[in-house]
Amino acid sequence: MHSHPEAADTLIIDAQLYDGTGAPPVERDVAVRDGRIVAIGNLSNWLAEEVIEANGRALAPGFIDVHTHDDTHVIRAPQMLPKISQGVTTVIVGNCGISASPVALKGDPPDPMNLLGERDAFSYPTFAAYVDAVNAARPAVNVGALIGHTALRNNQMDRLDRAATPQEIEGMRAQLEEALKNGALGLSSGLAYGSAFAAPTEEVMALAEPLAAAGALYTTHMRTEFDAILDAMDEAYRVGRHASVPVVISHLKCAGPSNWGRSTEVLKSLDGARRLQPVGCDCYPYNRSSSTLDVKQVTGDIDITVTWSTPHPEMAGKLVKEIAAEWGVTQQEAARRLQPAGAVYHNMSEEDVRRILSHPASMVGSDGLPNDPLPHPRLWGAFPRVLGHYVRDAALLPLEEAIRKMTSLSARRYGLAQRGEAHIGYHADLVLFDPERVRDAATFEKPQQPADGIDAVWVNGVLSYRDGQPTGERAGHFVARGVASRVDAQGVF
Repeated sequence: MHSHPEAADTLIIDAQLYDGTGAPPVERDVAVRDGRIVAIGNLSNWLAEEVIEANGRALAPGFIDVHTHDDTHVIRAPQMLPKISQGVTTVIVGNCGISASPVALKGDPPDPMNLLGERDAFSYPTFAAYVDAVNAARPAVNVGALIGHTALRNNQMDRLDRAATPQEIEGMRAQLEEALKNGALGLSSGLAYGSAFAAPTEEVMALAEPLAAAGALYTTHMRTEFDAILDAMDEAYRVGRHASVPVVISHLKCAGPSNWGRSTEVLKSLDGARRLQPVGCDCYPYNRSSSTLDVKQVTGDIDITVTWSTPHPEMAGKLVKEIAAEWGVTQQEAARRLQPAGAVYHNMSEEDVRRILSHPASMVGSDGLPNDPLPHPRLWGAFPRVLGHYVRDAALLPLEEAIRKMTSLSARRYGLAQRGEAHIGYHADLVLFDPERVRDAATFEKPQQPADGIDAVWVNGVLSYRDGQPTGERAGHFVARGVASRVDAQGVF
């Protein structure tokens, strides 16, 4: 009896396959058909339209960027080169309390919603309208979305420097419920920003109440990442307990020199909370942060690089202290004159970054700002930086563990069904890379550079990036919330 060979669209042969769960790699061939993985094993008797020789390179589930501000970028620049070139196949938008929808602006977008674009970028009054726009743009990556607390406040309130009234909370909840019905992943907050700082914990708790029934989660850019960080963490846990929902702390870090070295106690707080409720975090592999320029953070104790300024575009790339000296004013005054503006803050210690990145509960998220003319290099480099710099060069963590933080952990937490793991029947989001060559090329001076060593990327079974170039095919789409799993490889959320 001769067995009839099976046919596939794509056959990847002789790969070191990482399944995404943290298990060590195994030598396997993988067959893809109709956007799914249809076979894993020794597939020498299979036929395929396209055969790719992996030659022992690593094949992993496509990376999931859980912390992005790509909300409008996936529609306006759907080729998504900064992400697809890193092996990212799914982005989660709507972080830090700012989302492109549901939004109805009365004027210019308030800080930090302006990170997502000017007024004309916000044309999605309902979440359903945003979903339709994403699918119509057909981005090169899949898109999951959170709903921003600040966006909802801005829709319902005349000013953002106060607490919302019960009626306003009612209005916000109705908009959030529409979004959850249309597949949103959860609610995000950005309580450190002026546009949400006046919101009491009770306002966030009330808004989080509809999340549990929808199987959604709560993510937060906490009220502070500076000296009172433990209190801010307690507030995040409280919201999760009140609404019975999982919590993800965004870009966990110890900001400011007086906080350096405190990652040990910060992670102790996280571990304590994790024994009682589902809590996790994401982080990016750099010791500098980036956002809008906040005058309150211009204290003179750290360097701050200006990345853009509406009134003074010529100052991009200079330090605030240099600009202040040039103008003969204080740093605070210089920061006021530059507004609105963007900045990179030299505000973390390398030791803390390493400790948080290697903690089992942390996922990788880039937090890249795609509209920034001089973006932080994390936009183009976050994932390869973990794989090259931290895994291979610094031996901070094993490759399979780094991949778990970029794939299965993220998919399970956010409820991205049948993604984030390489199993038969799962969506064929895959990345082929060379563990010896992979490295980030983006630097603070030249941030817009694709990584080395990312050899091929498939999104929903379609080869979308190969040998440093996009293929021109774009096969991403909006991904609605599936069922989030409360259990990861460590037996906890």
